[in-house]
Amino acid sequence: MAAALPWMPRLGRAASGAVNTKPIPSSGERIPVIGLGTSRTFNAPAGTARSALAPVLQVFFDRGGLLIDSSPMYGAAEEVIGELLKATKHPGVFAATKVWTDGKQAGIEQMEQSRGLWGVPRFDLMQIHNLRDWRVHIETLKDWKAQGRIRYIGITTSHGRMHDELERALGAERFDFVQFSYNLEDREVEDRLLPLAADRGIAVLVNRPFQRGGLFDKVRNKPLPPWASELAIASWGQYFLKFAVSHPAVTCAIPATSKVRHMEDNMGAGYGPLPDAAARKRMVEHIGSL
Repeated sequence: MAAALPWMPRLGRAASGAVNTKPIPSSGERIPVIGLGTSRTFNAPAGTARSALAPVLQVFFDRGGLLIDSSPMYGAAEEVIGELLKATKHPGVFAATKVWTDGKQAGIEQMEQSRGLWGVPRFDLMQIHNLRDWRVHIETLKDWKAQGRIRYIGITTSHGRMHDELERALGAERFDFVQFSYNLEDREVEDRLLPLAADRGIAVLVNRPFQRGGLFDKVRNKPLPPWASELAIASWGQYFLKFAVSHPAVTCAIPATSKVRHMEDNMGAGYGPLPDAAARKRMVEHIGSL
């Protein structure tokens, strides 16, 4: 069962109480169930586009957010994060990024560049992005973790790619985190990857919890079911997020947004009860009936 952090940030109508957290299996450290992805949304040019993201990030922190996920693949996102971390008030950040290149030395240089862009002393989580040259990078990451240069090691994929290779990687090495796509329409990982993560004590980050907006198209102009209020669900976005993070093997979902109102709504999904197995089944059935 998810536990709650003791602070109570400024809350909207859809959020009350304390933010839900789940443990990282390899350490027991708890993190909020809603994090922040930065793909596309934080790839902003210098100027007003970046300054407009500062209140978005501030809402994330004010509502109890902690984990921010990025990658060198995301254009200027890491540079933007670094600038915004200096411009926002927050008690701390769980900094998660990725190595996305070929070769040991290129990987080392890229990770050092990312650290400079973020302006953090070290990353909490370094992930191998889309399994790229993972057999080489895993050795560096193990060394860096042993030296205290990073805290956790992870590996990622998205939109259903390379699941067989990811399963082999998770079986061959001890990862603290794995990241992949999971949502109400894309539930393939329920068959093998989520059970494997649970068995091996690996934290799960969920990307594409909205199926890159596709889920909203399915429910456009449709009301929430009356029973959604029992789960403190005030919007379809919260419906989708609560489904994703309520899976017992999922640790945190990382929706991306560049809009304050969407950030407020996303963070509301981190509060109130999480669906149990019966509620999750009901949520799937309801979406299937639309």
